[in-house]
Amino acid sequence: MALNLSNLSPGGKKKKPRRLGRGESSGRGKTAGKGHKGQNARSGGGKTHPAFEGGQMPYARRVPKRGFNNIFRDTVLHVNISELNRFPADSEVSVENLKESGLVKRKGKVKILGDGELDRALTVKANAFSTRARAKIEAAGGKAEVI
Repeated sequence: MALNLSNLSPGGKKKKPRRLGRGESSGRGKTAGKGHKGQNARSGGGKTHPAFEGGQMPYARRVPKRGFNNIFRDTVLHVNISELNRFPADSEVSVENLKESGLVKRKGKVKILGDGELDRALTVKANAFSTRARAKIEAAGGKAEVI
């Protein structure tokens, strides 16, 4: 049977919409399923912002806030020496390379830490190095350059 405009049918269910306020015997007459009075019985009553708690003091305002949040702080992202073994020998490892490989996922300064072993010579360029990391990179025949 060929498919044409005379025999098309909608994909999925053919569910009819609820018919509200069409008499008591329909089961959704009178108050049309909204109950009696109250905010949600009014037109537009259910449209409040997510933090609204019905006039009660919102959670974000009733919880005590202490301390100081420095919005200018530098976030330092840590990468261990052992994770640098995924790069080929005698290559240059920069912050951009670390982002592409998925070792660094956010914005911030990158610090190389000395956990693990490095089995190849790499030129590593980062914002900071721990003393152990710098020693292990140079012991493997590579260079540790601070950006």
